[in-house]
Amino acid sequence: MVEAASLKSLEIERQPSVTEQVFELLYRQVVELQLPPGSKLSEVEVAKQMGVSRQPVRDAFYRLSQQGFLLIRPQRATVVTHISEQGVLQARFIRTALEMETVRAAAERLTDDQFKLLGALVERQEAAIEAGDKMRFHELDDEFHRQICIFSGHEFAWALIRESKAHMDRVRYLSLSFGARSAFDDHLDIMKALEARDGEKAAAQMRIHLSRILTIISRIRETHGQYFAAE
Repeated sequence: MVEAASLKSLEIERQPSVTEQVFELLYRQVVELQLPPGSKLSEVEVAKQMGVSRQPVRDAFYRLSQQGFLLIRPQRATVVTHISEQGVLQARFIRTALEMETVRAAAERLTDDQFKLLGALVERQEAAIEAGDKMRFHELDDEFHRQICIFSGHEFAWALIRESKAHMDRVRYLSLSFGARSAFDDHLDIMKALEARDGEKAAAQMRIHLSRILTIISRIRETHGQYFAAE
């Protein structure tokens, strides 16, 4: 019998599954409003257009429905949901509660290399702003918050956050035409607190950052009211 101590783990880079690829493409199209609220989707048509079988599309649809992006109706077309203001506020509450704790914990245990990685993400965010690439900034913004969760030792928190923030994502994306620089500046303030190892200051800055959605949502609803649900 081979002793466990003599075994070595295989370093295999896992490639995204077909379902994950379908999910990420549809997620991006919904957030960018290429698939605006009210759009009807068919498993058959999506599978045909993407050149895949129906099963990964069905699985991606289900995952998107669990996040609040799609309404799956048996025997009827699947529909992209309208933005729920209540859903945005609920997501903000969940994110604030979790991310104040994760950034507080990260301030205590962040290594120099991890801090440099966060700094590199912030630099790439600025480049995305300069290039006018809103989706790239959105992705880097998410990655900044995700990495803080990982470095805090509570990576599971990001999974909880992502499952709840669908409605918030579309409002955030719509706000980037005027709010990307403010979000970037907030990240700089969070970085300063992390560099100082000041967990309380980092948590306070995170609260300020995530609270901006409260004023943003009113502005977005005024200009894009057709995307919102009647609540």
